[in-house]
Amino acid sequence: MILEGKKPALVLVDVQRGALMGAPGIPHMGGAAARVERDRELVAAARAAGVPVVFVQEVHKRTLVDFGRELDGAEGVHALEGDESTELAEGLEPGPDEYLIRKRRYSAFFQTELELVLRSYGVDTVLLVGGLTDVCIHYTAMDAHQRDLYVRVIEDCVGGSSHEAHTAALRAIEYLQRDALVRSEDVLEELRALMPEPSTT
Repeated sequence: MILEGKKPALVLVDVQRGALMGAPGIPHMGGAAARVERDRELVAAARAAGVPVVFVQEVHKRTLVDFGRELDGAEGVHALEGDESTELAEGLEPGPDEYLIRKRRYSAFFQTELELVLRSYGVDTVLLVGGLTDVCIHYTAMDAHQRDLYVRVIEDCVGGSSHEAHTAALRAIEYLQRDALVRSEDVLEELRALMPEPSTT
């Protein structure tokens, strides 16, 4: 069982329109549209089951002042404030009581309120979806691990800069937590089992 005895939150890391649009700046492996559709299913199921959903969005100022060393590697300028490609994917907007956390670095934990939000919810397990597997998912998973959280990466809902990088990142995450890699169909099944029975009155 993936969620048995756990207090999970579904964390969507950088599920933004750029992956769907083929926006310049970051390479993406194919299949983004199918992953986003599975993300929508997971969000709906988590909400129905009373599992917190947290949205994370990478955003940078147009002056580039907050990129730091991020442009020293393979990535070009990306996720600029105001660009359509920076917006969350359609149908994956936070509800009025849900958190949208904006970040300036790869890890969703670094200099953000994510840890405080998860503690407020009493969470001990993060269900991670989004991208890139080898960058922001990997760094977020590592920071969650070092905070003694259980990490569950929904592997058919994350995409890397390439298939090779995606696979290598998943293996690295699994090295630290042997149960880290899960599939969306299994998570959906367990979330649906947590949904309250419809009232008959």
